[in-house]
Amino acid sequence: MSLASLSLLLGALIATPQIYQLANPTGWRRWSAAFPRSKPIGYVLVLAATGWFLYHVQNETLADFSRFKPYMLAGFGAIGVLTCVYVSDFLAARGLALILLLAAKLMVDTARSHESDWRWVITSLAYAWAIAGIWLTISPWRLRDFIAWNNANDGRLKFLAAFRLSFAILLIILGATVLRMR
Repeated sequence: MSLASLSLLLGALIATPQIYQLANPTGWRRWSAAFPRSKPIGYVLVLAATGWFLYHVQNETLADFSRFKPYMLAGFGAIGVLTCVYVSDFLAARGLALILLLAAKLMVDTARSHESDWRWVITSLAYAWAIAGIWLTISPWRLRDFIAWNNANDGRLKFLAAFRLSFAILLIILGATVLRMR
């Protein structure tokens, strides 16, 4: 995937919930308050992250691990499934943390070889997501607290959504212009 395509994709993914927040703040509050403890969303996120991680393990070329790869794949796959069964509290928050960490890896790997200094926008976002992923892995209830803070009043909700939407638009513009050039 090119950095331009990644930037366009990230911009669209970030913009979508912001548009929903601005268009329907009441619906957003209801949905987002239930998100951290949502088991169906948690199952999807954790299993998607497990599959994504298994893809990375499968494609790892380090010879030291080659004979252990089948055991590692089975073990990590079992951990992903067993997480859904036995660690179901704040499962969506934990799944989001895993997705953030894996997305950060993709973003840094993709930006590494790009020549434009605008790649640092994507890389900085990746580091922020990695920190957020680590933080939510350690204390997933913080997502609930952040959502409550974000949704505390209409002014804050709309301001933060507009700020994130502006950043998403920047990513889309970068993906469509500067990052496309090479």
